[in-house]
Order: sequence, then structure tokens, then C-alpha cells
Amino acid sequence: MLGYLTKRLASAVPVIIGVTLLVFLMLHMVPGDPAEQMLGEMAVDKTAVANLRQQMGLNDPLAVQYGHFLGNILHGNLGTSMLAHRSVMDMIGKVLPSTFYLTLAGLGVAIVLGTLLGIAAAVRQNTWLDTSSMVLALLGVSMPSFWLGLLLVFTFSLRLGWFPATGSGGWERMVMPAFTLGFGAAAVIARLVRASMLEILRLDFIRVARAKGLSEHRVIYRHALKNALIPVLTMVGLEFGRLLGGTVVIETVFARPGIGRLIVDSILKKDFQVVQGAVLLSAVFYVAINLLVDMSYALIDPRIRYQ
Repeated sequence: MLGYLTKRLASAVPVIIGVTLLVFLMLHMVPGDPAEQMLGEMAVDKTAVANLRQQMGLNDPLAVQYGHFLGNILHGNLGTSMLAHRSVMDMIGKVLPSTFYLTLAGLGVAIVLGTLLGIAAAVRQNTWLDTSSMVLALLGVSMPSFWLGLLLVFTFSLRLGWFPATGSGGWERMVMPAFTLGFGAAAVIARLVRASMLEILRLDFIRVARAKGLSEHRVIYRHALKNALIPVLTMVGLEFGRLLGGTVVIETVFARPGIGRLIVDSILKKDFQVVQGAVLLSAVFYVAINLLVDMSYALIDPRIRYQ
């Protein structure tokens, strides 16, 4: 078990290094001089441009700049916003909890709803329940999240008045954004759970379990579901990254503070230091979640860690 975990941790190191390199190069992919882009109308002042280039270290060779970038990251320093004159880490830390809670809530909706729909469709294959579950899944995959969010706001906020339409704080403001964010992922998980369960239910060990007199509930949830979770866990890890990126739309529709809106606002204002820090942190979270998913394989299926 320890060897498996060490191997997975070691494999994540080059991925993180690659992420830092791509994020670092973002600044140098901007057309023109990054300092002039950040200064905007003030770029006519060549002295201000030269001072900003010196302050950001843009006059150094790329290798030296990347070394300084890595050194700052290792010390927990993501730079300073040139517009807000605040630490990027402080700016991200202020909005990150909102995005993190929203992503977890959306993922929870996706896992619970998707798993239940997938199990129901597999156990009642070729019945109205199977058809209804898959139609709902198709609807979730096809409907854009911003459109679903607007429909929920119109129905449950403006018409019925059940939930607040915008803002953050309190569970009632989390219900509609979390469902909007998780519904599309629930559809993907439901289809995968159904396909995986149907394959498992045809295997010999399921027939043996039923022949031994085990209840259908125990056969489904104790034996079949546990073995069907391996591909589902992979999808959950991928969906977490998609949901984390999807918060940009959800935070805009429901006017919630978050890292997604921070990235968009910083791009529009050309505050590249904030964009770099926010994208880097999001990518690291994505890698970390997928690493945890890989490790969970060994807990669910002993054959993996023994190999």
C-alpha cells in the first residue's frame, strides 16, 4: 500500500512542475509588452513602463524569471496585484472558500443524484424507470448550465420566492447554484453508473451471491455497487476539475463571489499576476483531487495496491 501511494505521489511531481511552467508562460504569451498591457493608457509614459518591467523582473532572462517564480511559489508568495496593490494570495484567500464550498456542493449533488439514477436505471433495465432516468441524464448533458440557472432563478426565486436569487451566505443561497453546477455532472455519472452496474450484474459472483440467499438489497449495494465504483471514481475526479472551472458561469449567473469571477475580472483588467495565481491554484487543486481519487482505488480494490 505504501509503495503504491509513494508511486502516485511521485508521478504528481512532474505534473505540478509542468503546470507551473505553463502558468509562468501565460504572462509571456500576451501579445506585445506585458508591462504596457497592464498599464493601459499609462503606457505612453516610458519611464512607468521601464519601472514596471524592472519591478516584475521582465528584463531578466526567462530561465531566471522562472526560477524566481518557482522560488516565490515555494515560499507561498503568488505576487502582488498591480491594480489593487494587494497580495494575490490574500485576494484569492478571500474568495476561495465560496468557490470551494460551491464546488463541493455541486459535486455532492452530482454524486448522489447520478448514482441513484444510475442504480435505478440498471436494476430496472428496459422499464419506464430506466427510460426516465436516461432521458433526464440526456437533458442534463444537453442543457447549458447558464440556461438551467436562469430557469431556476425565474421559477424558484421570482415566481415561487423559495430561494434568494443572488449572493452568498446561508444554505438557502447555495441550493440553486449547487444544483445548477451539479446537474450536468450528475447526468454523466448516471450513464456511467448504469453501464458499469449492468456489466457487474452479469458476472458470476453476483449469481453466486444470489444463489447463497443474500437479499437483493445487499447484492446490489454491498457487492455490485462497490465493484462498479472504480470507473465512477475516475469520472468524479475529472468532474471535480470541470465543476471547479464551471463556477465561473455559475458565480456570474447567481452573482456570487468566487475565484472564477476573480479570474474573469482580472483578465478584463489585465491584472496578470492575479490571473497567474488563481489559475495556478485551481490547477493544483485539480491535480490534488485526481491524486486522491487514484489513492482511493487502492482502498476500494485491493488488487490495485497488490499489483
